[in-house]
Amino acid sequence: MGIGDKAKHAAEDAIGNAKEGLGKATNNDDLKHEGQADQAKANVKKVGDDIKDAFDK
Repeated sequence: MGIGDKAKHAAEDAIGNAKEGLGKATNNDDLKHEGQADQAKANVKKVGDDIKDAFDK
């Protein structure tokens, strides 16, 4: 995978982390859960990238 994809997934993870933190700080469970879901999606994409990289070698 390209560096751009990895950076994009890292940014998605960071945004999810920020949403989760903001949700915790404001007692907004919806925002907190949305941030957790964003992080989970980014992690799945990262694993997919790692698998693709393993097969490319």
